[in-house]
Amino acid sequence: MMHALDYASEAKDIFVLPDSVLQIKRLIDDDSSGMDDIASVINFDPALTVQILKIANSALYKFPNKIETVSKAIQVIGTNSVYDLVVACSICRTFTQLDSSVIDLERFWENAVCCALLCKYFAERKKLKESERLFVSGLLHNVGELVMVRFNPEIAKKCAQINETETPLELQLKLLGGATYADIGSTLVRMWGIPDAIVTPISKQHYSQHEVSDVEQQIMQLSYILALDNCNPEIYSGHANLEVELYENLGLEDSDLDAALSHVGMQSLSVLAMFSPASAAIV
Repeated sequence: MMHALDYASEAKDIFVLPDSVLQIKRLIDDDSSGMDDIASVINFDPALTVQILKIANSALYKFPNKIETVSKAIQVIGTNSVYDLVVACSICRTFTQLDSSVIDLERFWENAVCCALLCKYFAERKKLKESERLFVSGLLHNVGELVMVRFNPEIAKKCAQINETETPLELQLKLLGGATYADIGSTLVRMWGIPDAIVTPISKQHYSQHEVSDVEQQIMQLSYILALDNCNPEIYSGHANLEVELYENLGLEDSDLDAALSHVGMQSLSVLAMFSPASAAIV
């Protein structure tokens, strides 16, 4: 049986990120580079330019004035945050043309966006800087499933058959020989050279496997469970998989979870239209 590293290695050769991601990362690390240098890289990719401007003018930020240039977006959002959004857009665009008969891809992206928005909401609630990084971690938290759809669709189908007594994690551990989609996805994202601040929450998303004290990782674990239950109401009623410690460790109450899900519900469709590869927004 292949291991997480094997799947990630094969995926790295098939799913290739655009050069713009690496170029922007190099520019950010180069003290002699400025916003105009980064903007020029983004502007060279028309599809990416459209995406960044759509996101900057979306409900994710609620800026009072319309942002019409990438340079302005970088100025108001911040260099690191724009890079995080470039990573998110680029990776989502990378996973196009997958076989939609293997898993429900619409539900996959619904779950991904829900987790991402919850991560961002709780990060802002806890006043964490650069909440976009946690948003990206949430968006990519289950990207290992897309790798499995490509390389082992039969196992992907079986892992998708969740029910009241078997969670996705339990099915993955059983069918992947002790590995998880989190293992595959985080390994692949790390191979792409994406910063550890994005990768680590992905790798530690499962509460039953990883005892964490880092606030960002705690937010990921809570958001993962809330998104799982919220996007599969016909299987998991209420907060079926939620452990009280997941939100109490963050100083939250049950009412805070309802507020978070209500907030996410108002944003999910518009954000899904920006990030789902099936959307016309991805050109």
